[in-house]
Amino acid sequence: MIPPPFAYARPAGVEEAIGLLAEHDGEAKALAGGQSLIPLLKLRFAAPALLVDLGGLAGGDLRGVRDLGDQLAIGALTTHSQLAADAVARRHAPLLAYAASHVGDPQVRHRGTLGGSVAHADPAADLPAVLLAYEATFIARGPRGDRELRATDFFTGFLETALEPDELLVEVRVPKLAAGWSFKKLTRRSIDWATVGVAALHGPEVARVALIAMAPTTIRAAGVEERLAAGAAPPEAAEAADQGTDPTSDVWASAWYRRRLARVLVRRALEEAATRA
Repeated sequence: MIPPPFAYARPAGVEEAIGLLAEHDGEAKALAGGQSLIPLLKLRFAAPALLVDLGGLAGGDLRGVRDLGDQLAIGALTTHSQLAADAVARRHAPLLAYAASHVGDPQVRHRGTLGGSVAHADPAADLPAVLLAYEATFIARGPRGDRELRATDFFTGFLETALEPDELLVEVRVPKLAAGWSFKKLTRRSIDWATVGVAALHGPEVARVALIAMAPTTIRAAGVEERLAAGAAPPEAAEAADQGTDPTSDVWASAWYRRRLARVLVRRALEEAATRA
């Protein structure tokens, strides 16, 4: 299909982009890599009055990974391929780097950005779940300055976040954690959205499991985490993987199948994480 008509702007700086978003009061959409937004435009599920292309934004902090000591700061315009190849990310946030290397296909990974994936907030996307498991912090910038948003508060609904219409996500901060990790997902093809996915961090002081495509938004497997904290072994903890979830039935899988698959993938992820602890 053909998208509906819209105005187009390519600002040179973050402040100019924020000004355009504020001027259109919720009727503008920010375009990063476009892997999520362009299909919505073509299907007319999104019809912004203005498309703000972020591809020309200047500012070194918007791209790349910086080591801040106890955490990493990742620019929102860092592509998946850049993140996957970054030596600092691979050393200090291996779960995130590994998951980034498995997003879509090479074309998506070279165009899609970390900030775009997070801000789009698709519950079937990989990186929002990974960042939820890390309990990352998101830096939003708007006309009133910067504010920090915790990952646990950021994803509010289907394709909805705590970002205001006049704010841009400019940075993601990921803590360095001493824990085993694992990322598992089932897809029909490598380029497809996950039928179900799991991001797990498990160690002496960390027990976090986030689920992909198991609710209208990205969620944590609270039942699994509670069992792990109580000393349960991975197989026992994984039996609680679908507690509190709300998976859909569609042409790819039934809700029953997704519930069963979540338990299987969580068990496998926890067992693999244990070997890396």
